Amino acid sequence: MILLGATTERPAAIWEGRTSKMPKVTFIKDGKATTVEFEKGKLPYEHHGLPESFLDVAMNFNIPLEHACGGSCACTTCHLYIREGEQNLSEPEDKELDRLDTAWDLRTNSRLGCQAVINGDVVVEFPMYTRNYVQEGGAIQLGKSDSRDEEKKTAEAQP
Repeated sequence: MILLGATTERPAAIWEGRTSKMPKVTFIKDGKATTVEFEKGKLPYEHHGLPESFLDVAMNFNIPLEHACGGSCACTTCHLYIREGEQNLSEPEDKELDRLDTAWDLRTNSRLGCQAVINGDVVVEFPMYTRNYVQEGGAIQLGKSDSRDEEKKTAEAQP
């Protein structure tokens, strides 16, 4: 984006911490990237986690992101890894950090999709493992997403 009267050279000190009016969010699941863009303050809010969180954005753009607790920070099914743009997210609060302590394969770049509010361009990856206490009684879900399981079941069902 080039602003009228601005140069294409953008010193980091000027742009660092500035929020984008049209953040781009890239969701990576099973190696496949899906990028969406939304206008800050214009996204319809349907109480999917915090407004303009990863969960809220994903639900608005029909990107499946598990959220067994409804986005109330009571589970870790919306656990994501931040690949790029961590500086463009809200700071994690204590309740998110406490809940993340129970996530499978916790990393330094882990965030809960229902709590991390997006302020600029970000790239996130879905982990291969999640704990869904509501649907699985605390069991661990292993492997790839359901889309691959469905393909396998369909292939096995054919004569």
